[in-house]
Amino acid sequence: MPEKVLVTSAWPYINATPHLGNLVGSVLSADVTARYYRLKGADTLMVSGSDTHGTPMEVAALKQGITAKALTERNHTRVSELFHRWDASFDNYTSTESPVHKEFVQKTLLEIQQNGYIFEQNTQMLYCEHDQRFLPDRFVEGKCPYCGAEKARGDQCDICGKLLEPTLLIEPYCTICKSKPIVKTTRHWYIDLTKLEKPLIEYIESNKQLPSNSKSFSLNWIKEGLKPRAVTRDVEWGIAAPFKGAEGKTIYVWVEAVMGYVSAAIEYSQKVGKPDLWREYWFDKDAKTLYFVGKDNIPFHTIILPALLLASGQGYNLPYNVSATEFLQFRGQKASKSQKVGIWIDEALEMFPVDYWRFFLIATRPESKDTNFTWSAFADKINADLNDTFGNFIHRTLSFINSKFDATIPTPTKLDPDDQAVLDTVKEKVAQAAKEIEDGWLQSAVNTLIAISRTGNQYLNTKEPWNLMKTDKEKAGTVFYVAAQVVKAITVASAPFIPQTAQQLYQTLNLTGTVQQCKWTDATVPIEAGSKINKPQPLFHKIDTNEDVLDEQLAQVRAKMGGK
Repeated sequence: MPEKVLVTSAWPYINATPHLGNLVGSVLSADVTARYYRLKGADTLMVSGSDTHGTPMEVAALKQGITAKALTERNHTRVSELFHRWDASFDNYTSTESPVHKEFVQKTLLEIQQNGYIFEQNTQMLYCEHDQRFLPDRFVEGKCPYCGAEKARGDQCDICGKLLEPTLLIEPYCTICKSKPIVKTTRHWYIDLTKLEKPLIEYIESNKQLPSNSKSFSLNWIKEGLKPRAVTRDVEWGIAAPFKGAEGKTIYVWVEAVMGYVSAAIEYSQKVGKPDLWREYWFDKDAKTLYFVGKDNIPFHTIILPALLLASGQGYNLPYNVSATEFLQFRGQKASKSQKVGIWIDEALEMFPVDYWRFFLIATRPESKDTNFTWSAFADKINADLNDTFGNFIHRTLSFINSKFDATIPTPTKLDPDDQAVLDTVKEKVAQAAKEIEDGWLQSAVNTLIAISRTGNQYLNTKEPWNLMKTDKEKAGTVFYVAAQVVKAITVASAPFIPQTAQQLYQTLNLTGTVQQCKWTDATVPIEAGSKINKPQPLFHKIDTNEDVLDEQLAQVRAKMGGK
């Protein structure tokens, strides 16, 4: 039986268009991994969706003078289309407005309540007298009580990563009218995380797959003391709380959003007419569930989600791996649309082809520390690695076969030790890239792909087949036979990272079907001597290295798109 792999990416808030930093840690990392597992032959399901509820959407809608529902529908459609343009291969990209999701959330929370993990009590909350509303989450900002950072939100501080309650904020203010709130009593429902502390610690400590940043952050968070966490909110836009007496309350967005990983799988199963298929991913103990998130989302996936799954008593699989990236900064600053700091995913595609961006973002993926985007770093990666190493090796190999061997893969004579060494090295590196992807080290994996290209270039430079053509065409043919095998390996191994380029290469090699229909093991299955290839076209082009020129190009794109 093929292994079952559920691949998920953090559900993006769609109150605004995602920027490159949002993309790399979640959707793009998940897509590379899902594409690899499909090539490996695993039964792979990739799901996510738009996080549409709660205060981010309500605040954004108020500022734009439209309803939260109208903003949700507009932005969900737009973000879905953008992810499609980025070649994100979701099996189901849904929304927290999905009826399937709402029904699942309400049903599961009632199960958790029946199991004794949810209680209700009166509590003190911040209230804006001017706007006559309670101020949860993003309706209120202030100084973080832990690190002192400005503009900490009522639910979390982006700087230190601490989860917060609004009443903990220092010098709080309403984000709508900027006035100082008062404290007022309201009633809420809570999940008692203290009852789940022991099983959560056992899960985290025993999970050998969890990266060190996810594990250490989570254990430290628990050691500081788990506290009951509110499940309900005093906001209008959200899923109606199902508890008796909770009329007018909605579900806290982060509680319901993380349940979306299950509901999205259920919805997919219903769409394909196999209503029980989702259970194979969520209850088969050999199935893997993989999560790709930014580091600020770690506790929601290693503590909140496992707590909900455990408390439901249904026996769900807990996260097998939570791969959390650090932050992608832009010239040393955090992305900010209002300050025009950063690059948004719609802007990026107006400047360069999608595979340029996919390659760069994975090759510089902030896996162990924050990374810094600059145009010079981008240009260097594209020009040196993608164009000069990867593209150059492939083009010189296939162009030579096309022009000197009648577009036919040459028949080799006996392979010498150098020839065999290259093929052995390629096999080793293909296996190495597979392990790196499975271990969540995608940056290493894509750089291993470039190393295969570098091996090919070094081989050609050493053998100098263009000179051999003058004295021993058969021996030159053997060299290009070997080089063609390297190209075949690169074609398949590059498919998770740069799928459009991989498909172009696959067509140039004149192979049957599509590269997506291949198996990962096909990378090292030889392309047959005598096979015809199509005329190769350059895969990439060099880009300008002048940062001022690229800044101006971005400014022109923004002006064209409406001054964003």
